[in-house]
Amino acid sequence: MKSTKAYIFFTDLELIDLLKKDDEHAFAEIYKRYAEALTGFATSKLFDLEDARDIIHDLFVKLWENKKQLQVDRDLKAYLFTLIRYGVIDKIRKNITRKEYAVMIQGLSDLQATTIEQQIAAKELQQNIQRSLDELSPRVKEIYLLSREENRSIPEIASQLQLSEQTVKNQLSTALKHLRQSLATILAFTFIHWFR
Repeated sequence: MKSTKAYIFFTDLELIDLLKKDDEHAFAEIYKRYAEALTGFATSKLFDLEDARDIIHDLFVKLWENKKQLQVDRDLKAYLFTLIRYGVIDKIRKNITRKEYAVMIQGLSDLQATTIEQQIAAKELQQNIQRSLDELSPRVKEIYLLSREENRSIPEIASQLQLSEQTVKNQLSTALKHLRQSLATILAFTFIHWFR
């Protein structure tokens, strides 16, 4: 049996071969080598350590579960970072709200290394969010803005607009669903530039 210390001397490709043979120590070594850098990358894009950790956890669970089918013949690091990029994009798609985008766009704009392409992508994303909001009916848009921009609770909105709380919940759900659907494709395209 190999000493667990010996695993630090294996190449990535050797570790993958061992991983395919259900070697838990090889899996642990891969985790040790890349988890921290992957978490740092995901956190820098999501601005949320817990979300980043969730993505990393899911990635390594899938890596273990699908180890027999793993096809990495050259660069394990590049392979893992590609999976993380997809995970980040998927996370953003699932958690779309105007405020979260505003934070991401602000963070993107504040980066000193931001390229002209990234600035254009951020501006286009803001315009697309506004366009999607403008497609909502006036009442649905009003409820969404009261909730997301003025931080009003559902009971407060219901009282102000003289609506039932259930109606407010339904309208808010309609607004979020519309934003998710209309921005999902745009989002994927926009963040391709961000990850370059």
